[in-house]
Amino acid sequence: MLLQSCHSSSEKKVESLPKQEDTTHQSFFPVTNYIRGQIKEIINRQVNPIKYVTINDHTDSSWLKVEELPQAFDDFLHPEIDSTNLTSLFKESSFMDQTIDAFTFTYEPKATTPDSVKLLHWDVYMDPTTEKIRRVYLLKNDGDGKTKQLTWQGDKWCKIVDIITKPDGTSVVEKEVKITWDF
Repeated sequence: MLLQSCHSSSEKKVESLPKQEDTTHQSFFPVTNYIRGQIKEIINRQVNPIKYVTINDHTDSSWLKVEELPQAFDDFLHPEIDSTNLTSLFKESSFMDQTIDAFTFTYEPKATTPDSVKLLHWDVYMDPTTEKIRRVYLLKNDGDGKTKQLTWQGDKWCKIVDIITKPDGTSVVEKEVKITWDF
């Protein structure tokens, strides 16, 4: 009887483990906090980044005041990308990409997202040795056949690309903005 009760209690524990694992809270990399932290570092360094705007193969450059940085990235600071508000809508997958020598964390929608959530996809690339974030890539629906891409190269530069998808399905770059703060 003692052996049977030990056996049945361990059996119950084994059965309950998958249920506990299924309800565990998934932890996303806090992309929004990372970008805000990078903005603060630029502001604290008191370095005015240079901004290159390219439209129709014509590029203009200008200095970007550090006070304007939060506005320059506002499209990518909302919604907040963290574990508390997007785990029900997005799933994370990760792998070690040996071709670029980085851990890659990819976030895709679990199903169709509500219209209020403009995020389509994002990737985070982490250096396996230093565990520093090398790059963040975000893709966001901007409405009316437009998408925005953000590529953030940690501690160096970022690029925002506005893309228009035509009715025939082809895509065209409408505007590209590159902001560099590591000279």
